[in-house]
Amino acid sequence: MKLNRFKISWLLALLLSLPLLCAAQDEAAILKRSLVSMGDTARLQHALAKARRGEPVTVGVIGGSITGGAMASKPELSWGNLAAKWWTDTFPQAKITFVNAGIGATCSDLGVHRVQAHLLDKHPDIVMVEYAVNDGINPMAAETLEGLVRRILKEPNQPAVMLLFTMDNKGGNTQQAHAEIGQHYGLPMASFRDALWPEMEAKRIVWEDVEADVVHPNDRGHAYCARFMTDICAKVLKELPADKELPPIPALPEPKTANLFENAGFFNADTITPTKNEGWEVFTDPAFGGFFGKGWKTATPGSTLEFTVEGKAVSLLFYRIKGAMGVARAQVDDQPPVNMDGWFSATWGGYTPFQLVARDLAPGPHTLRVTLLGDKNPESTGNEFHINAVLIAK
Repeated sequence: MKLNRFKISWLLALLLSLPLLCAAQDEAAILKRSLVSMGDTARLQHALAKARRGEPVTVGVIGGSITGGAMASKPELSWGNLAAKWWTDTFPQAKITFVNAGIGATCSDLGVHRVQAHLLDKHPDIVMVEYAVNDGINPMAAETLEGLVRRILKEPNQPAVMLLFTMDNKGGNTQQAHAEIGQHYGLPMASFRDALWPEMEAKRIVWEDVEADVVHPNDRGHAYCARFMTDICAKVLKELPADKELPPIPALPEPKTANLFENAGFFNADTITPTKNEGWEVFTDPAFGGFFGKGWKTATPGSTLEFTVEGKAVSLLFYRIKGAMGVARAQVDDQPPVNMDGWFSATWGGYTPFQLVARDLAPGPHTLRVTLLGDKNPESTGNEFHINAVLIAK
């Protein structure tokens, strides 16, 4: 069979376009897989309608270093900024304010304690939560995420909450535990892992295409995270009814877990005063640009701090870095003590771990005691120790 010049050109064009068609189909499949659940979109509808009316809208994000924007080449290319930009571009008539409450190497256990001061005081209309990777080291992941979700949903302005599930380079995260909480509260949810891990298994992309290291997305990965979140918003906007037909906000269901952390607070040297201080000085830790405010430090073994606290759970936020750091012991009343090591071997910098000291406490006052020990890691050259905050769940 003879092919004229036109048919040959057409066939050649078709062959050349196949990779583009496949790529488009892959992107569509990626986007489809990213959706875990649309959930109950009533709160999101109200936030979108507010922006449609041209009213000010505050978009907030909270999470770990991925949310903080780690490894994005520029802050504006982090997933939170890109998600907020979607709101700005979609609603040019509305003033969109963006609040980034992401802090590296933190989990939802700290998040639930600090969310009021670092995010909710700005009255966000929508909050996107990303803790699926970091909560892998958090044994209370379901409890603390539920506390965080309930804390946000109970705000008087009834903000919407969305969950984003990122992953490490083995495809690991706490999506199952987090998604159970999300389903319980009808939250819109998207998964970076569900969307992209199958592409990696099929060798259509490699890890380095979307990730800068073992856990942090590169610019393309951040763009995917934002797209997965904003695609949900775009779907809801497409079918958004008139204001008078907006659905009512559903009542909060009963808690799924013991709900120990719904009413949690963050207290630093400006907001809680020790009942006893022997050898500790107040200072502003430069870690994270002083984000946590004033705390306490000492380098003298035997130094003791005591606080009178009331709550169901008491925890501490302290500082770890490869440096001249020591070990402190914390104890509530006669509960079993816990030791906190301020030294660790990694060279990438310092971070602020969360340490539960006691939980399921009886009502009434309790004594929290922190003492710097003479012990230290054999590789440490000193005994310095920093306490950034006392964390109390009431």
